[in-house]
Amino acid sequence: MSDTFKALERAPRDSRFPLAGILDAIRFNADGLIPAIAQQHDSGEVLMMAWMNREALEETLHTGRVCYWSRSRGKLWRKGESSGQQQHLKGAALDCDGDTLLLQVAQTGPACHSGRRSCFYVALEGDEARVASEPLIDPDALYGKG
Repeated sequence: MSDTFKALERAPRDSRFPLAGILDAIRFNADGLIPAIAQQHDSGEVLMMAWMNREALEETLHTGRVCYWSRSRGKLWRKGESSGQQQHLKGAALDCDGDTLLLQVAQTGPACHSGRRSCFYVALEGDEARVASEPLIDPDALYGKG
């Protein structure tokens, strides 16, 4: 854990620190990425997990529109750029050792490429896996395939 996050452990509530120093202390992985969990700001529903690099995080904080790093495309991915289902940032927080982000978002429609509200729709129950929700939008309609 970095000295920065160690110092934050004892900081009193409402202490303020320059953002640049905190961003410098984030524990990005070997690929320069940090996991980012998106949660609906008003309901607490966990919508998805994706990856951010520093550029995506800085853009998100600056613009208020959530931007991730697409590992499969090898480029920045502004949530909703192909589906129209955007995320708008309401709040962002780092975990205690600076290696995971929690994003409070306002999600437009489904967050999942399957057309479901949440990517977490496969419930593991005993010796079975159960599909726990229906798509809100047909994925072919969502992405213009068909």
